[in-house]
Amino acid sequence: MKIQMNKSARKLRNEDSNPCIEESDASQKCLDANNYDKSMCSAYFQRYKNCRKYWHNIMVQRRRDGVTPDMPSAAEREQVFAGVGGKPY
Repeated sequence: MKIQMNKSARKLRNEDSNPCIEESDASQKCLDANNYDKSMCSAYFQRYKNCRKYWHNIMVQRRRDGVTPDMPSAAEREQVFAGVGGKPY
C-alpha cells in the first residue's frame, strides 16, 4: 500500500518550491537526537530562519522585478550558490 501525501505536504517537500528542506530536516534530526530539547538545537533553528529570510527577500525582489516564478528553481539556486561561494546564510 502506497501512502499519499496531501498537496501541502508535497509542496513542502518539493525542492523547487521550498529552498530550505535541508535546514528543516537538520532541525528535525537535531530535535530527534536530543529528545526534543529545543535548547540543544538553537543553531539549527537559526540557520533555518536565516534560510527562510534569505529566500523570502529573493522572492520579494523577483516579484518587484516581474520575474516568474517568484522562487528560483533548485537548479537556479545552485547557480546562485556557486556565484557567491556557497550558502550565504
